[in-house]
Amino acid sequence: MYATASALYIDEMGYAMSRLEIDSDHCEDENAIHEESSSGQSKMPSTFLDNEIAQITKLKSNPHQQLVQVGTGRPQLPVSPVKMLAGRESNYSGRGRFSSADRCHLLSRYLPVNGPWLIDQMSSRAYVSQFSADGSLFIAGFQGSHIRIYNVDRGWKVQKNILAKNLRWTITDTCLSPDQHYLAYASMSPIVHIVNAGSAETESLANVTEIHDGLDFSSNDYGGYSFGIFCVKFSKDGRELVAGSSDNSIYVYDLEANKISLRILAHTSDVNTVCFADETSHLIYSGSDDSFCKVWDRRCLIAKAKPAGVLMGHLEGITFIDTRGDGRYFISNGKDQTIKLWDIRKMSSNVTCNPGYRSYEWDYRWMDYPPQAKDLTHPCDQSVATYRGHSVLRTLIRCYFSPAFSTGQKYIYTGSHNACVYIYDLVSGAQVATLKHHKSPVRDCSWHPFNTMLVSSSWDGDVVKWEFAGSGDRPASLSKRVWTRHFYDEYI
Repeated sequence: MYATASALYIDEMGYAMSRLEIDSDHCEDENAIHEESSSGQSKMPSTFLDNEIAQITKLKSNPHQQLVQVGTGRPQLPVSPVKMLAGRESNYSGRGRFSSADRCHLLSRYLPVNGPWLIDQMSSRAYVSQFSADGSLFIAGFQGSHIRIYNVDRGWKVQKNILAKNLRWTITDTCLSPDQHYLAYASMSPIVHIVNAGSAETESLANVTEIHDGLDFSSNDYGGYSFGIFCVKFSKDGRELVAGSSDNSIYVYDLEANKISLRILAHTSDVNTVCFADETSHLIYSGSDDSFCKVWDRRCLIAKAKPAGVLMGHLEGITFIDTRGDGRYFISNGKDQTIKLWDIRKMSSNVTCNPGYRSYEWDYRWMDYPPQAKDLTHPCDQSVATYRGHSVLRTLIRCYFSPAFSTGQKYIYTGSHNACVYIYDLVSGAQVATLKHHKSPVRDCSWHPFNTMLVSSSWDGDVVKWEFAGSGDRPASLSKRVWTRHFYDEYI
């Protein structure tokens, strides 16, 4: 029994490890945060993430202590799949099964790095790619007005092809309601449209085959001039939408009352990203081109009319924020070519200092990041950690925490202007994988909430999936296994 199970895991791990692209400079120190020298060459980091979030991540992704000590009598990480299976069958943990942390320790090493397999190819740029909360659906939004909903469980069949109404420039964001019945989509317009995602109609042409309800965010009470929506998110109960806009504001729309319930003049520049911090919907995170991340507590906004706190550290504008879901930690992607990890307990009550660094002219929409800016640091950086390696140019590139179910949120992943997807270790900062296929910027990517699968979408029009070997048919060019000494020494 053990021999069969072991052979299966070893065979699959060997194939996966052969596809992993790991920078050798990062493998020597697993407690280091990745940095780059001014010349662009990797160097060994001098610090490591020794913080509460590091301990939480380890608790969520490290196996039971008895499994750690199988066969050696002393702690030894990582634990091989063979030893973990043997420990489970011998009931070392006393549970008779893997705990969620055991599962994450095992699954988080089977990264979705094999492929890619082509899902769809369009003639226009892909801007949005998102799995539904249960992973059964996948949404891709394109500049050419199309939004496609794919049924993942039915071989990626197009369940719904939506032609957006009153599109301005591109689809900037989409969001499924928590019950997965409705899809909201936004563009560079003050109107957010909602369409029935669960109807029987496959072709959804606005107000011809289906009604696309328009939610007007440009109420006369707030000036009523034209602006665009960069980001839109449903609340956990599905009763509200929160949106970030080009008029420097955050909007909350009450879907039951069919009106704006809150408008916050939040920043001094475009609000590129906004989200609810957790399931309660009391806290809202926002990020702007003014380079600040802000935390808003709706319970005291009327009395204070200002943010609960400000987080400083980025030198350029914020392109995206992803919450860890605990109302405490989140990450942000910045035009200063970094991802930053934040703890809101470190926030300031207001802006205490500005970078004051700009000795050059730079526009990320058409210029490369200035070499002289790469070594600059914010004088009041409040971030917990900084991750470098990807590039953030031309568009609002997104970053995310990896899924809690399969990885314990052990990784951070992001698209990049250089047409790759990067995966970083949250605690060490190491760049553990680089997915290369696309020919144009990857604006968005999405990791399946339960399966070892990641989907990336690019301005080249391709939507492709990456998987761990064994979870699908392998491409012919990748069918040959490559065995490495590193794999043999560590896992057998």
